[in-house]
Parts: sequence; C-alpha cells; structure tokens
Amino acid sequence: MLLELCLAILAGVLIGTLTGLAPGIHINLVAVFISSFSVFLLMQFSPLIIVVFMVSIAMTHTFVDYIPGVFLGAPDEDNVLAILPGHEMLNQGKGYDAVIYTLYGGLAALGIILLFSPIFFIFLPKIYLFAERIMPFILIVASFFLIYFEKGSRIWAMIIFFLSGVLGLATFNLPIQETLLPLFTGLFGISSLITSLNKKHRIPEQKISKLREIKLKTKSFSKAIAASILASPLCSFLPGMGSGQAAVIGSEVMGEMNRKEFLVLLGAINTIVTGLSFVTLYSIGKARTGVAVAVGELIKIDLSNLITITLAIIFSGILAFFTTIYAARIFSKIIPKINYQKLSFMIIIILVSLNLLFSGWLGLLVLIVSTFLGLLCIYTGIRRTHLLGCLIIPSIVLFIL
Repeated sequence: MLLELCLAILAGVLIGTLTGLAPGIHINLVAVFISSFSVFLLMQFSPLIIVVFMVSIAMTHTFVDYIPGVFLGAPDEDNVLAILPGHEMLNQGKGYDAVIYTLYGGLAALGIILLFSPIFFIFLPKIYLFAERIMPFILIVASFFLIYFEKGSRIWAMIIFFLSGVLGLATFNLPIQETLLPLFTGLFGISSLITSLNKKHRIPEQKISKLREIKLKTKSFSKAIAASILASPLCSFLPGMGSGQAAVIGSEVMGEMNRKEFLVLLGAINTIVTGLSFVTLYSIGKARTGVAVAVGELIKIDLSNLITITLAIIFSGILAFFTTIYAARIFSKIIPKINYQKLSFMIIIILVSLNLLFSGWLGLLVLIVSTFLGLLCIYTGIRRTHLLGCLIIPSIVLFIL
C-alpha cells in the first residue's frame, strides 16, 4: 500500500506538471476529466490511491501553472493576477525570477496548511454553523468589497460580475454533464488564449539566476505571507470565493505591495486554498474546489484519509517546487524562440474539441458565450476575478432559496 501511495504521488506530480504547463488548463478541468474516467481507474486501483493521485496533481498544478501565466500570458482564474507583475518582469528578462517568487509563496504555504489544518477541523464546524445562516450576506458584502477596490471602472466591474452571475445561473440549469468545463474554459481559458494570438512583440532573452540571488527582504516576505494567512482560510470555506478574490482581499488589508511581494502572495494563496479545501471537505462536508468535489465523490474522508491526503499535499508540494524550477529554466531558454501564437491556437482547438466531447452542443454554446464575456472583461481592463460571479451569484441564490 505504501509503495502504491508513493507511486500515486509521483504519477500525480508528473501529470500535474504537464497540466500546469498547458496554457488555459485549470485544475478543475483536470478534475472533471479524471472523474470521467474514474470508473475505469477504480477497476485497477483503490479509491484512496486515486484520491492521492488527484490531490498530487492538484498541488503540483498550483505550483507549475504560473509558468504559462508568466511566460505565455495564458493563466487560469487562480493565477490571472500574476499576469501584470509577471509580464513586467518577463519583459525585463526576469520571467524566471517571477516564477521563483511564486514558488517561495507556495513552499511557505505547505507549512501554513499544516498549521491551519487542526484549527480548521476543530473550529470550522462551529464557525460554519453560524456563518451558513448569514452566508448570502457574507457573499454579498465580499462581492461589494471586491468591486469597490476595483482599480479600473467599477461600473464595468458590476456589469461583468452581474453578467457572469446570470451566465452561471443559466448554465447550472441546463442539461449539461460537465457544467464547469465550458464555463471555466471560456471565461478563463480560451478568452486568454485568443488575446495571446494578437501578441506580436518579441520576448527578450531571459536571465536564469541562482536561487540564492533571487531574494526578498524578510519584512516583505512576512508581509506577503501574513496577507495570505488572513485571506486564504476565509476563501477556503466560502462558496464561490477563490484564490483571486483572496489575493485582492489580502493585498488590500496589508496595504500596497510591490511586484515581488504580490507574486509571493499569489503563490501562497493558490496553494493554501487548494490544500485547505480537503480539510474543509472533512470538517463541514462542503467542497470548495473542483478537485475536492471529485475527491468527495470517490471516498468519504475520515481522519485517517485526511492524514494521508495531508501527507500527499506536503510531499507532492515539495517535489513540485523542484520540478517547477526545472521547467521554468527550460521555458526561460526556449520562450524567446517559440511562436506562442501558433501554440495558443493549437490549445484552443484542443479545448473546443474536449468541450464538445464532454459537454455536447449545449456546452459548446456556453463555451462561446463565456468566451465573449471573458474577452469583454479583458478588453475593459477589469480584474478577471469579477468573472467568478458565475459561482458567487448562484451560491447567493441557492442560500436564499
């Protein structure tokens, strides 16, 4: 059993590296694909082995997926905020440094997950019983908070948030098998890739520095980690609230951050939210990420399983730290030579085909509409976290009704 668990972690790190490197691929989409084949996997492996495999993919993905976000400008919704500081550093020949700063945050997040896990499963059930009663109001206040701190047009932020909410409500009421697949692919995947098709500038040669040369002052690092600790646990159990919203909340609470601090914050939050989602599933029986949903469908998490999952999180996270460094080095060398307009076009074709396969023609319609909404958000210069109104508004309606 121990050997199988170790092999599942290694296989998960490998697959998670590949999915993380694929532009526009979100871990929730990966969870959907694996869930679709779970019947066949269960013929060969126990549910716990498959769960460890999925958890390892998810954790690795949170480390690696900043590479396409920084180097290709094609992130998913969890790392979309890394585009601006990441691309600024990329255009200065420091794209590798940008990825490393997110890794510093992700590595620190592993310790935070260990710290918060016992706190979550002891106190969260009691807190959630009260929070569940006022959940619609919490989500409404959090939504207004995010819109209020929009640095672009708040009017457009409200419009896009409302439109994405309407799209989410409509999509969840359609007879589509994999609802989130076309919704997320259009809003955060293909819309990003389409903008990549229009980028004609040449990326400069990238400098690959030694890790000891990529430094951050202790005060700055502590500030970024403190912000992640403040925001991540809240977004780990509130429905519809993800890493992007947590980053906005954390940065606003702690004050203005420079590029390095913000990248560390993003790296930490993405990993914390994903890791604590499994603890949340155990504590209150609620899944807050696509992977947690898939895990909940495979097994009933007890304390023993949770310990195994937590160990998988730590070991896969450590391995992912080193695989991401290696992958970032390769990307830094080849990215100035790649025509990533052609690469983006190929990824778009693959994503459209997968949506048609898993979600049918209605899913394709949702994909088209969500892509246009994603493009509207990009071209109006609004934070793309407002597109998560597709989850927040349906959650508000669900709690009210």
